[in-house]
Amino acid sequence: MTQRQRRVRDRTERGRRIVAAARELAEAEGWDAVTTRRLAALIEYSQPVLYSHFPGGKDAIMAAAALEGFAELVAVLETARPGGLAGVAEAYVTFAEAKPALYDAMFTLASELPFARDDTPEVMKANFAELLAVIEPVAGTQNAGPLTEVFWSTLHGLVTLDRGQRLSPEHRDERLALVVARFGTRGD
Repeated sequence: MTQRQRRVRDRTERGRRIVAAARELAEAEGWDAVTTRRLAALIEYSQPVLYSHFPGGKDAIMAAAALEGFAELVAVLETARPGGLAGVAEAYVTFAEAKPALYDAMFTLASELPFARDDTPEVMKANFAELLAVIEPVAGTQNAGPLTEVFWSTLHGLVTLDRGQRLSPEHRDERLALVVARFGTRGD
């Protein structure tokens, strides 16, 4: 390994450590607790080192965490896709419940990541494609793209309302079944 390759490897590893520490701290205490000062202390790097990796500071670190989350979620949705609409809906909600801070970085908090544009990162497009893949077979004559957006919005709404304790916990599974039944009806 050349010296340059070693430097690149070390820099990549530092970046991973920074994002991993941010994710751990966010899951334990929320994103408000994540500061460059705290992260620097946790991973024993100076704040300038953090900024050299993430010039945008906390926002850039959150965006990097979100991209990792999108990669994790697409893997979860791919695995769930053989279960159809019900499998994907359950997998999406379970992911959000298991990783609330990561889900926030991906979908709830302000982000520099572009959604639904030509420059949207491929991993984010892949997430939408997984949702689209289970909606297309049931879309009938309806445009599957907007229908997928409404399906996704419905799942996101359920996640958000559940987390905010706005919905009855004992009806969680029934709500998901209703979503699947409504979206599973062909739109001819």
